[in-house]
Amino acid sequence: MLPSIDQLIIAFDKGLRTVFGGAQSLREPPGEQLPEGALSENDRMLAASLMRVNHSGEICAQALYQGQALTARNARAKAALEQAAQEETEHLAWTERRIQDLGGRKSLLNPVWYAGSFAIGAAAGLLGDRWNLGFLAETERQVVKHLEGHLDRLPKSDQKSRAVLTQMRQDEARHATSAIKHGGGELPGPAKLAMRLSSKVMTETAYWI
Repeated sequence: MLPSIDQLIIAFDKGLRTVFGGAQSLREPPGEQLPEGALSENDRMLAASLMRVNHSGEICAQALYQGQALTARNARAKAALEQAAQEETEHLAWTERRIQDLGGRKSLLNPVWYAGSFAIGAAAGLLGDRWNLGFLAETERQVVKHLEGHLDRLPKSDQKSRAVLTQMRQDEARHATSAIKHGGGELPGPAKLAMRLSSKVMTETAYWI
């Protein structure tokens, strides 16, 4: 079912808040009690760049789930998507704070990432809830692998960023499991490959811009 004008206006407002507003977290940021590690300038730049990529990834996740929830047909599927979106908002807040603490900046292309991801999410929702939830599950699986790669690359002394990414990885894995339990189907190979390629473009670009 196509969304109403009111739903589109609400979705547009959420998009503006996601990209240009400050996200809030109900949970205390992971690693809050840990001391700030001693980082060289190169290590600080590396950590800030990695967290910028993760922040942009959370912008994309917000857009995907808002788009999917907008066109989801089943109330249970919609609830699962909205729950995932809420936790992604917390991830957005955590990564934004770490970028600030590390003296970095957010990606200049976040509005582009949001618009593209929202369109993809809305299209996935129109395919039906089985594929909608399957898309959610595959997205989260790929994010888990991405986070594992960043955990390997983070400077050893940046335990605060490591705590954030570790908790994010746990949450993303749980989202994938939940999507399958709610009836998500396995996506075909070409769809998974297309998702990996588009993710690669975003992550490599956001690292620098």
